[in-house]
Amino acid sequence: MTDELSRNEHIKQASQFLRGTLAEGLTDSSTGAIAEDDQQLVKFHGMYMQDDRDLRPERTRKKMEKAFSFMIRVRMPGGVVTPQQWLALDHIARTYGNGTMRLTTRQTVQLHGIIKSNLKAMMREIDAVLLDSIAACGDVNRNVMCNPNPSESRAHAAAIELARAISAHLTPRTPAYREIWLDGEKIAGGEEEVVEPIYGKTYLPRKFKIVVAVPPSNDVDIFAHDLGYIAIRDGAGEVVGWNVTAGGGMGMTHGEPETYPRTADMLGFIGTADAVKVAEAVVTVQRDWGNRANRKHARLKYTIEDRGLDAFRAEVERRAGVTFGAARPFTFTSTGDRYGWTHGDNGSSHLTLFVENGRIHDVGGKQQMSALRRIAELHDGDFRVTANQNLIIANVPADKQTEIHWIAKEAGLLAPWSGLRRNAMACVALPTCGLALAESERYLPSLIDALDGSLAAHGLSSDDIVIRMTGCPNGCARPYLAEIGLVGRGPGRYNLYLGAAFDGSRLSKLYLPDVDHDGIVAALDPIFKAYAAGREKGERFGDFTIRAGFVAKTGNGADFHANTGALKQTVAA
Repeated sequence: MTDELSRNEHIKQASQFLRGTLAEGLTDSSTGAIAEDDQQLVKFHGMYMQDDRDLRPERTRKKMEKAFSFMIRVRMPGGVVTPQQWLALDHIARTYGNGTMRLTTRQTVQLHGIIKSNLKAMMREIDAVLLDSIAACGDVNRNVMCNPNPSESRAHAAAIELARAISAHLTPRTPAYREIWLDGEKIAGGEEEVVEPIYGKTYLPRKFKIVVAVPPSNDVDIFAHDLGYIAIRDGAGEVVGWNVTAGGGMGMTHGEPETYPRTADMLGFIGTADAVKVAEAVVTVQRDWGNRANRKHARLKYTIEDRGLDAFRAEVERRAGVTFGAARPFTFTSTGDRYGWTHGDNGSSHLTLFVENGRIHDVGGKQQMSALRRIAELHDGDFRVTANQNLIIANVPADKQTEIHWIAKEAGLLAPWSGLRRNAMACVALPTCGLALAESERYLPSLIDALDGSLAAHGLSSDDIVIRMTGCPNGCARPYLAEIGLVGRGPGRYNLYLGAAFDGSRLSKLYLPDVDHDGIVAALDPIFKAYAAGREKGERFGDFTIRAGFVAKTGNGADFHANTGALKQTVAA
């Protein structure tokens, strides 16, 4: 490894704790953009500068600046907001943004299309309802996710309490956020008085993601993340501690086999009293051991691969003053959401809604944004964003259930009949993501239409099969943990992956590279046919594709790229 630091490390070092020239750039009315270095720093404040790629050709022809705007990602530990906070985000989206809200795979809300001159007004409105966006992006710990299922209220209470405690403990301490966006008072004497006790002056080598799971649901995809906590309960349902995982991550780069997705390893069991100490220790080990020269090799998964799990565990134990016990038994059964009504321990009821690819808007006959605004205006409980881009209307009293149900039904927010669509996720991709190589959010619904026809022909319409799509290999929708994964290669072309576990514990394997729409449908139809005819009782689609020989079972880490390609191209009738 070279000793030369990456460019981002120099930007952070010189940023005066994430200030850069952001304040000055906001006042420059000659451009809708900000300085190149500030485009990296603004991520730590929860924003990405983007442009509408649909408009690039026309604006280039007219010699106009790109249509720059900003995406803001709210920090929302555990995905829980009040109806009042939901209404504030809805108002911001309609007043300053593009009129839509997007529920993310990280259990929060993104607001798109906000121009630079509206950023400070928008941030003040977020702050007014006690929300913020600091550390929602950037080389820090990002939004902490947890199981949102309120029907098991005691376990969820422990999960969200831990998620919020970790989030608060690992939030950056720099006052730059309030200074720049909320006109907060600057600290006398400048940056030397700023102390980042956990991150230091250059923060982490790369982004860091933490989740909290409550078995049997693995809805947060715990093995996809840098650090995870699995709730262990006693016979009475009380959480007695946590199994801790580390070293998961989804991103890779096409054509570079030294990059790969990886599922997390088990560190062991700890009590709740030690959970935050362990989180800090894991983060500081990554801060000190992570690769700051090559950002493509800077995530915790590579640190553990390079140093070894035993050495990493020992260093975490030393820093935390904690000794991991043997992992306790647990079982995951799925990664999906439980749609419809459920009834909780406390007597309240909860409605899980289906939001296709997380996009909330008013289009055609589906006035979903307006419907959710109506629900927020009459609802006294809370809203819970799921890690699958869906939404739970939680703690609904009996006298409001019928009205809320019909508002949701009229807006098309109840779960669809298609098992494939119920278990689908897509990243935003085009037109706003600068990394996208292909469509994702805008394309996946029509692909599912085509695949549903094939599934129906084989009697599989209602079967739950997990499908996920991303417009690039960075893996924001966690496609490498989907039974059918599609990763953009270029316009209209995708790599097709098969064989991941339904419970999120095993990565997929590349089946066919660089295929278009017709190629995807043609490739999957005979596999669906074989699955319908030859599956064993209770066998999931991903497991079947391995047993039937379509793909090899995936190892972890660098083994992800071994034995790729279709093992069986055709199936006898």
